[in-house]
Amino acid sequence: MSRYLLALDQGTTSTRAMIFDDQGQVISSHQTEFTQYFPNDGWVEHDGMEIIHTVMDVVAQALNSLPVGTAPVAMGITNQRETTLIWDRETGEPIYPAIVWQDRRTADLCDKMKQEGLENKVSEKTGLLLDPYFSATKVKWILDNVTGARARAEKGELAFGTVDSFIVWHLTKGKIHATDVTNASRTMLYNIRDMAWDKELLQMFDVPRAILPSVHACDHHFGDVDASLFGQTIPITAIAGDQQAALIGQNCMQAGQIKCTYGTGGFIMMNTGDKIIQSQNRLLSTVAYQIQGEVAYALEGSFFCAGSAVQWLRDGLKIIDTASETEELARSINSSDGVYMVPAFTGLGAPHWNPAARGTLFGLSRATGKAEIARATLESIGFQTADLLETMQQDTDMSFDALKVDGGMVNNGWLLQFLADIMQIEVIRPKVTETTAFGVALLAGIGIGLFNKVNKLSTFYRYHNRITPKMVIDETILQKNNWRNAVKSTCYYAAK
Repeated sequence: MSRYLLALDQGTTSTRAMIFDDQGQVISSHQTEFTQYFPNDGWVEHDGMEIIHTVMDVVAQALNSLPVGTAPVAMGITNQRETTLIWDRETGEPIYPAIVWQDRRTADLCDKMKQEGLENKVSEKTGLLLDPYFSATKVKWILDNVTGARARAEKGELAFGTVDSFIVWHLTKGKIHATDVTNASRTMLYNIRDMAWDKELLQMFDVPRAILPSVHACDHHFGDVDASLFGQTIPITAIAGDQQAALIGQNCMQAGQIKCTYGTGGFIMMNTGDKIIQSQNRLLSTVAYQIQGEVAYALEGSFFCAGSAVQWLRDGLKIIDTASETEELARSINSSDGVYMVPAFTGLGAPHWNPAARGTLFGLSRATGKAEIARATLESIGFQTADLLETMQQDTDMSFDALKVDGGMVNNGWLLQFLADIMQIEVIRPKVTETTAFGVALLAGIGIGLFNKVNKLSTFYRYHNRITPKMVIDETILQKNNWRNAVKSTCYYAAK
């Protein structure tokens, strides 16, 4: 009889629950979107309790999809990283909306700390840069701006966590306040060399130790889902941030292996084994995973807008009804006719790290229509990926002949071909494109003892297709130069 694993993938725009069997096959998938809030320019928030409601909804659907009399042997949780919540330990209610990873409200604080010469110390300890992207300045902002919050935090009445911690708290009915090493490494409060919360960083960001969760390996038994919620107890035996879970799901378990995930944003991550690489190009070093006692690190570059740029075409401009329409529009024309989009709706990520930048469209004419804009939007995802890949090559002195890709956007065949063309390397799409959920399901299997060796995970990896470049190199160079001029103009305008 098959044994089942439940993967909960709590993302930036939706929550998904997937059931896998012990051969890595998808049994069911259930997804619910939730509301995005933009109360001020550059601010992005979520309703923490709405997230919990979506969690309860999709988990219930997933459990109902199983054969009668069966239940998951374990559950894994993967989540949008850096998004910050502080809640009341008595009620479990957040004292302020979740401040999302994309939020830029603390840019001035980060600039001030840079001017004080603190970035090198932060980077040395955490592998991160002083940027609003990470959790530490978000925590400080909530404690400083919610009446009475700091005093309550000092008394131990409040709890801080990234989304994984908040979910575990609610699934265990407040019994467990914990996170894993991958999420902790994205808070800017965790020392990735010592693998512990850092006293000096806590003082620097004015964060009380009393509000922090305990930190564990990714394959730790974090607790059990309270039986009153779904009529059964499910061990929670894995947690990993979404990009780290995708790295595992893509079977990038050896140093030098690389993947890119396309969700709300785009995230390239390379396994660097037991070495922390200090980037010379403002990429990030982070914890890739801690499994069966072994810690591996990763080099990461991210851009903030991939799927969210397509979402803007749908919900903002209203020129498409579904994301899949962009492929048909892109194929309907021979080129974007000189139109370039820089989708810096919430600033520019690596390697530019410009929180003041905002989205721009260049090269518009009276002939420009929705096809050109849709194609330019997809092309922007390829250009941003190419920028990161080249930067990673410079940092590591390595060349890459293939990039594994995943996430909802890789169902777009036109985009995959453009990625291969603009980077001039092979692009590999896995059979299971939701590798974030797949990766944490495999982790949960390790945590419960279903799989006993990390190197055995390769037996579960299957690719769907491999795409090779077709564009001539001269055209690639021309398009990338035009793109970089568009980025420079965007940054120039942001500085005004």
